[in-house]
Amino acid sequence: MITKVIGSSPAVAAGTAPTGLVHRRWAAYAASIGKRRGTPTARTKYGRLAPVGSPPWHAADIVALDLEGSGAQDHDAEAILEVAAVPLLRGQPDLDRAFTSLINPGRPIPPRAWLAPGLTDEVLATAPTLDSIAPTLGELIDGKWVVGHNVLVDWRLLSRHLPGLRPAGLLDTLRLARTMAFPDRKLLTLVDSLRLREAMHAAAGRSQPHRAYWDSVAAAYVLPKLIYRLWPKRPPTFASLALMAGVALPTEPMEQPGLSSHRLICQQLN
Repeated sequence: MITKVIGSSPAVAAGTAPTGLVHRRWAAYAASIGKRRGTPTARTKYGRLAPVGSPPWHAADIVALDLEGSGAQDHDAEAILEVAAVPLLRGQPDLDRAFTSLINPGRPIPPRAWLAPGLTDEVLATAPTLDSIAPTLGELIDGKWVVGHNVLVDWRLLSRHLPGLRPAGLLDTLRLARTMAFPDRKLLTLVDSLRLREAMHAAAGRSQPHRAYWDSVAAAYVLPKLIYRLWPKRPPTFASLALMAGVALPTEPMEQPGLSSHRLICQQLN
């Protein structure tokens, strides 16, 4: 079934950002942006250089995404069983525009321990096909920045089935959480660490962790909380956020994580 979800819409001690070759390259790349394009750069709270002068992050079109699949053991034949997308409005989940749907995979799915309860052949047999909801997903995703927890896993699966989708780029809450001293960066643990349990109960009380709707709503709530922890004095520019959380689209060269997204930001700034 297709479900249109309607709803209402101190800090953890932070350590230094991860060090290493990739992060030094990011900093060098950001500095080179300013030299080549005249884009000013500034250091973030955690020492990483970021382009400045773009609109604030909450002015960007962002949508949180999560999928449930049949499992990576199916390789290229992995089926999508459930999808959810939650747009953000001024940096907060816009639950009135949230979308979630079960997906009929067109074949039996063997019972597996990691499949979320409720994703059974009997239930999925009456669900719409992915192709039938593709136009809705296109409206939600095309031209938007897609955010998720370990977002590249979900995006690779979705783009394999719907290669025509065209997001602006990818943002990863897991990558953002790695710049802070959380002992456990699993999505459910971050919800607890960021004191989001009450908000999640109100927004997704009828869902549960490891279902597409719950996980996408959680990512939509976790993102602004992490941003506030990293930039407590004022909201960052979107370019600064993308430098910290951006992930390269799989269709782009991936010699350095996130750099294709950063190139797109620079194109938008100039």
